Amino acid sequence: MTEIVPKEAEALLDWPGLLAALEAGHRLPRAGIKDLFLHRGADTLLDRAAWIDGLGSLVKVATVHPGNATHGLPTINGAVTLFDDVTGVLSAIVDFHLVTKWKTAGDSLLSASRLARKDSREFLLVGAGTVARSMVEAYSSLFPEARFTVWSRSRHSAEAMGLPVAEDLEAAVRAADVICTATMATAPLIRGEWLRPGQHLDLIGAFKPGMREVDDHAMQRARLFVDSRATTIHHIGEIMEPLASGAITEGDILADFYDDPALYARRSEAEITIAKNGGGAHLDLMTARFIADRWSSR
Repeated sequence: MTEIVPKEAEALLDWPGLLAALEAGHRLPRAGIKDLFLHRGADTLLDRAAWIDGLGSLVKVATVHPGNATHGLPTINGAVTLFDDVTGVLSAIVDFHLVTKWKTAGDSLLSASRLARKDSREFLLVGAGTVARSMVEAYSSLFPEARFTVWSRSRHSAEAMGLPVAEDLEAAVRAADVICTATMATAPLIRGEWLRPGQHLDLIGAFKPGMREVDDHAMQRARLFVDSRATTIHHIGEIMEPLASGAITEGDILADFYDDPALYARRSEAEITIAKNGGGAHLDLMTARFIADRWSSR
């Protein structure tokens, strides 16, 4: 079994390499995916498993405890185990936070690489946690002239980012070219009436039923994409609730990463695009294998 040292491993990684690994992973047979959720009040235990023929299998266990922030601890913790595709032997234990950082940001970066206008400059981060910090690094790799603004319900956490802080969310949304939401919101923060032509939205935060970051009007105004239909449409409130209200239909989800890349693309400079980052275990598997390969070839 390979022992991967997180800090040393991260020095071997780069965003273009991860995007290439994600693209290659989606050219392999479609992943087998299974999720298990257990809940205790606001806390969640999420067990995600994936198997991709030709790449291997993975089990990722995550605990989500929103109250951890008051103790100075990460909200999300867990463990990642990577198994050999042929023998099933445990091949690596990969640091949970390392995999989660690169998988989550890489997922939305892949969407932005296809959907955001190439001249995008103004990036708004809605939420000021660990994911938002990762997105600064990720977006900057593809958009070197990106300028970032952050909005958070907690001004202290926003100021801790070391970026310009937006006072008014509506004004900040209207001014942005790319809007990235990474919150624990259970009700929409962003209204469709605030959006303007040409914007791209990466929705990261909602990961279970009852969680949303944008309203029905926003979903109706945009061309809609997901990373995987299998892990989003019937699992995440961001999609489930507008489907239930009749605001959208499943046919409005135009493509996921397994479809022809020509379908997962911006058609005009004027359209609004939304990509829902569901972050399924198959993406953890592709990311963990990318990390393990870089480690073994160092």
